[in-house]
Amino acid sequence: MRKFIIDTDTGSDDAYAIMMALESESVEVLGLTTVSGNVPLEKATRNALMTAEICKKNTPVYRGASKPLYRPAFSAEDFHGNDGMGDMNLINPSGKSEEKHAVDYILETLKAYPENEIELVMLGPATTIALAILKDTDTMRRLRHIYSMGTAGFGPGNVTPVAEFNVYVDAESYDVLLNSGIPLTIIGCDLCFGDAVLKSPEIDRLLTMGEKQRFFGKCLQRQKTSNMEKGRGCIATLPDAVAMSVALWDDIVTGSTPVFCYCRTREEPDYGQVIIHRQDGGLYKDKAKNAEVITGINAALFKKRLMELLLK
Repeated sequence: MRKFIIDTDTGSDDAYAIMMALESESVEVLGLTTVSGNVPLEKATRNALMTAEICKKNTPVYRGASKPLYRPAFSAEDFHGNDGMGDMNLINPSGKSEEKHAVDYILETLKAYPENEIELVMLGPATTIALAILKDTDTMRRLRHIYSMGTAGFGPGNVTPVAEFNVYVDAESYDVLLNSGIPLTIIGCDLCFGDAVLKSPEIDRLLTMGEKQRFFGKCLQRQKTSNMEKGRGCIATLPDAVAMSVALWDDIVTGSTPVFCYCRTREEPDYGQVIIHRQDGGLYKDKAKNAEVITGINAALFKKRLMELLLK
């Protein structure tokens, strides 16, 4: 059975992604680590605890980085709600997070398992993972693989014209990730629209069902309203769930390409942009590929399997 650690800034779409892994019969989730992003760290941690509890799992949760390496914190509470889960009074976990810091947990766990056995799924900014890499790069290279929901992929950004939220929050940390030498798959936000969105009838259906389904239906209500206000329609986007689907199921992927990625960290207008070079010629022709970027998914299959796990 595959073994995952999931790093999350738990907002509504993170909750879907976490649920997918917890309900999967092919994956053991060893632990959840948290990071400031969609919401501040303590809220992200409570949301992770509540998601595991709703799924009836005793998965331990470890608090990680409370702010980016160098910049002030930047959140998305206007989109996900003040509590990150739609402000529906859903977040009252009975459990508590572990005392150990997430960085120490990750490093100690990697040392306790055989090399290349544990996979890491990153659903938020890279701060906690960058801290672990900076503290002990050799141990972090024991990871089999990292899956990152991050960058705009080959599309526009969702915070600035060129930057995606998770990278924009802490581009310096994403730069550390890109230069770590750890095998990396990037799932950009360009894959999360079109047929991959949840539409209003699909969300509303969940509200008529059991406790778990109602929880996941309710946590998207604020996002649905936000998308309506932005003229995107009565939908919910699930970038973290799309990323988790790539980590879980090889047959979801319809296209990918090895690339050299470079993260912009200096000029404010392009801060957080990840420039993706897939050509072998030009200025970066001698640069080794440092990531695999997903270029397409089977959205219908993603939605089918997501709903199967929701209804499990």
